[in-house]
Amino acid sequence: MTAIQTSSQSISLIGAQQNDLLRALSREDLLALFADLELVTLPEGKHLFDYGDSVEYTYFPTNAIVSLQYVMEDGATTEIAVVGREGVVGVALHPSERASFGAVVQTAGYGYRLKTAQLRELFYSGGALAQQLMRYTSTMFAQLAQSVAGSRHTSIEQKLCRWLLERLDRSLSNELKVTQEMIANMLGVRRESITGAAGKLAQEGLITYRRGCVTVLDRDGMERRAGNCYQGRSTAASASQRYAA
Repeated sequence: MTAIQTSSQSISLIGAQQNDLLRALSREDLLALFADLELVTLPEGKHLFDYGDSVEYTYFPTNAIVSLQYVMEDGATTEIAVVGREGVVGVALHPSERASFGAVVQTAGYGYRLKTAQLRELFYSGGALAQQLMRYTSTMFAQLAQSVAGSRHTSIEQKLCRWLLERLDRSLSNELKVTQEMIANMLGVRRESITGAAGKLAQEGLITYRRGCVTVLDRDGMERRAGNCYQGRSTAASASQRYAA
């Protein structure tokens, strides 16, 4: 199993502020976290926690992207949400709480982690971090509602557009390192369906793709193609505005 490694780099304000939620904190509140924050590498495929686990750490990704997944009894996996630099993974506010889903690193990168027990103490003491966590929870519920509605009332092409756009929101480039098999598994559809949908988007000049890589050529066109199952720049782009409200 790929291990998470702490980084030898020292924690800095600029580094921590690459995560939008941490950036929304005041300088004083963020500096107060430094004694407990760890900068860690998040390798692709790493399970931060699985269903039923006790959640030991809370993660604030910077350039990594984490997929939140629900695994059925037969082993089938469905993605329920995605988290990047806009948010946080692994908030468990009760000592006996167990994970109700799994969290898997989908795009490798870095993040900051805080022991969940420490997060609970900070949350229940009130203050800025507690307020930001509650705002982010509201944002996450909006993402989940949009995902559920989109899964029932949209075409495969629209689902694919939304899935790619959600990652584009959290990526530093328009090139996404994903496979059609991965997308099919996350969306709960046949790989052949994704192949056909990707072919249509490529014909329309919206994307190009080769094995293991999709490049988005026309962002606005992808948003129009996605329709109502993708609103604006998704929760990733709106999170900073919500935090600052």
